[in-house]
Amino acid sequence: MTTSLTSVIKKFLVLFLVFSGIYFAKDFLMPLCVGGILATLFLPFCNWMEKKKLPKGIAVIICLLSLLLFIAIIVTLLGFKISELINDIALFKQKAIEAGTSIQKYILDHLNISVDEQFQILKNEKPSYGSMMQIMIGSVTNILSSFILLLVYFVFLLYYRSHIKNFIIQLTAKTQQAEMQQIIQKVTAVSQQYLLGLSKMIFLLWIMYGIGFSFIGVENALLFAVICGLLEIVPFVGNITGTTLTVLVSAIHGGNLELLIGIVVVYGIVQFIQGWVLEPLILGPQVKINSLFTILALVLGELLWGIPGIILAIPLTAMFKIICDHIEPLKPYGFLIGEIPTTKNQTSWLDKLKVKFKINK
Repeated sequence: MTTSLTSVIKKFLVLFLVFSGIYFAKDFLMPLCVGGILATLFLPFCNWMEKKKLPKGIAVIICLLSLLLFIAIIVTLLGFKISELINDIALFKQKAIEAGTSIQKYILDHLNISVDEQFQILKNEKPSYGSMMQIMIGSVTNILSSFILLLVYFVFLLYYRSHIKNFIIQLTAKTQQAEMQQIIQKVTAVSQQYLLGLSKMIFLLWIMYGIGFSFIGVENALLFAVICGLLEIVPFVGNITGTTLTVLVSAIHGGNLELLIGIVVVYGIVQFIQGWVLEPLILGPQVKINSLFTILALVLGELLWGIPGIILAIPLTAMFKIICDHIEPLKPYGFLIGEIPTTKNQTSWLDKLKVKFKINK
């Protein structure tokens, strides 16, 4: 009993040390993980170019330019649509003033704090402009440096991928090298499947949200469709945030109750199609993590790495699940993280749909 308890304590201690290391090394690990995941996404394209006798260096540079072009298109699209809202800035200011006045009146009526006292409290709590500028400059500098590091890791991980793979295989015992090679291939495939599937999902969500919001008469429907689709990167929380933002902005623009209800109805229909049709067909079972561990991964990712941790939580957890599934002592953990196995009758409709559209599992 004492030996078993000691073993459990050691495991928790190791787990605590691992997560502590991940937290304190986040400035190093975050760009490396993002760069590595993006590199796996471009791996088939890079391999295809090399098979066409293109030098590896040139193939990697073309992948880098393709990535930058994709980022530029997304930023330009969002910037163009957001600029359309600048004309409504006066309306937003007016609504903010009205909301502030209502809050002041509520505080005065219920807490008996005068308007002058409220201003004095805010004045005492408000940080100086110098400190605010210092924080903003530090944040921008940190983002730029992380982005540059991300691109550097992306390039060199693609270029040295075979060298790194051989190094990992050499670390493994000869009797297990074939299995290790299989694990590496499956982890890479899962990352590619997740990112490609997520890209397809976001594109289809843009179409569905765009049609739905345009049909019910939402102003700047395309912008909100793009926002709702992009926020799908964060499961559960992202789509709710995008829909809430759409409802709030539509309400500020004077949208009636029918319009606001229509937005919620569009959200419900899109989520139904996404959850029951798109996710099983596009993402597949290999990257499916059960809802409990999806939430746990998101919460832990936010605690460790903030917003980047939320974005990386699902693909990293999916990769961890693949590793657990191929290492005997860790198989129970892979089973715990994965979806509950379904019966043949429960999945038959999906299999028929895949066969109909010739979709591989």
